[in-house]
Amino acid sequence: MGNELNSPLDEFQGRPSFHLAFPVRDLDETRAFYVDVLGCKVGRSSNTWIDLNFFGFQITAHLANETAQFSNSVDAHDIPVPHFGLIMDWDDWHRAVDHMAYIGVEFRVQPHVRFKGEVGEQATFFLADPSGNCLEFKAFKRPGDVFAS
Repeated sequence: MGNELNSPLDEFQGRPSFHLAFPVRDLDETRAFYVDVLGCKVGRSSNTWIDLNFFGFQITAHLANETAQFSNSVDAHDIPVPHFGLIMDWDDWHRAVDHMAYIGVEFRVQPHVRFKGEVGEQATFFLADPSGNCLEFKAFKRPGDVFAS
């Protein structure tokens, strides 16, 4: 026996990549935001969708009539739901904040550190793409805390 798995999904750890499909109102403005602001590369596309290389992960923007947005209070901040994003290195996150501020990007949620001094202490900020989809960029003070509680 010796090589027993803790869950049926353990055997896939480290192999899959992540994919997310999300609604947008305009493909041209979406392409401009993800390429010009975030530096993503364009993959396949059609007149109703566009694949983007989001820091090594495939995200697909699909033309849709509406996008729904809700929020939750997290550590006294109004956090948009749904959202997706990156978990970054602590120093890289600070450089990203400086870069976004330098190019004049409007933050949906201002850069801040939440859960300060606690397990899971993290720096975070949110941006919204032109369709209102929210992206979170965060970094953990202690990288091993990503799933800690």
